[in-house]
Amino acid sequence: MLSNNEVRKKAKEQGVRLWEVAEVLNISEPTMTRKLRKELPTAEKERILSIIEDIASGRNTAVVSA
Repeated sequence: MLSNNEVRKKAKEQGVRLWEVAEVLNISEPTMTRKLRKELPTAEKERILSIIEDIASGRNTAVVSA
């Protein structure tokens, strides 16, 4: 089983790419991928899940206002 499965699943469900999360964190996509190789500390995982939600909700807002 992959580490950080919750993060990967949430991103996929929301249609958010990991490179988009990396961009918000101001890190490269390969760095983001390496971070997910080992289980993240709870605080960092929650931050990333929050970023995923923010990215996804920003898309929903853009669609509604268009």
